[in-house]
Amino acid sequence: MNCKNCQTPLPTDFKYCSSCGAKVIHHRLSFKNLTHDITEQYFDLDNTFIKTVVQLCIRPEVVIDSYIQGVRRRFLNPISHLGIALTLSGLLIFIMQKVLTSDMFNTYGGQLSEEASSKLFDTVFDYSGLLFVLYIPVFAFAGYVTFNRKEYLLSEYMIAYIYIMAQWSIVIFPISLITLIAEPSAYMYLSFPLMFIMILYCIFVMQRIHRFTTGAMILRSLVFFLLAILGYFGIVILFYIVMFLTGTFELQDFVPQK
Repeated sequence: MNCKNCQTPLPTDFKYCSSCGAKVIHHRLSFKNLTHDITEQYFDLDNTFIKTVVQLCIRPEVVIDSYIQGVRRRFLNPISHLGIALTLSGLLIFIMQKVLTSDMFNTYGGQLSEEASSKLFDTVFDYSGLLFVLYIPVFAFAGYVTFNRKEYLLSEYMIAYIYIMAQWSIVIFPISLITLIAEPSAYMYLSFPLMFIMILYCIFVMQRIHRFTTGAMILRSLVFFLLAILGYFGIVILFYIVMFLTGTFELQDFVPQK
């Protein structure tokens, strides 16, 4: 038989191609086999996904250091982990659009017009995935500047924060889902508290990796916190600038209603 990917001749008992490394598929694509292939190749729920989630909660340095040092099979790779996080986020956003209303954006203070609230409501959901991904380089740079005893490259910090942000999104998914189902109006009040807890999780991971003394950790955490908050609001400001430049929003949309 030949490999279906690279056409290299293979013995019939081989499970993987010796040339390209692809898995040799012997069975037809039944519903049972299709389900197994999806869970094994994408979610990998049988082993590495659950192991990765658990270890990123209790020993995140093991997962991140392993990948950076070249270990590829022990844990789920960061891109797949991010893919699962974005899938869950997409499901959450779909539910949010069904149960939340545009006037809930006024819980943050300003009394927007109904039209402005509707615009903001739709635009935030349309670009939520992009905004989430933009947080990764912002937090990665903050960590690179403040926590870097092991002298990671900036690109390696990007890998670390892909893991961190994806893990955070996966862990808070059930909390967000329960809140949306039980008390949708309370969901908007979770945003800022969850953001601060997310920053604390980032600091926890960085400390686990680099092991600074308590005093140094506190000082570096304060600097990281400041950079992360500045980066967060920088993304928000950039978002509004782009929306104004593209004509999505106008200044009159944000004039307080009498």
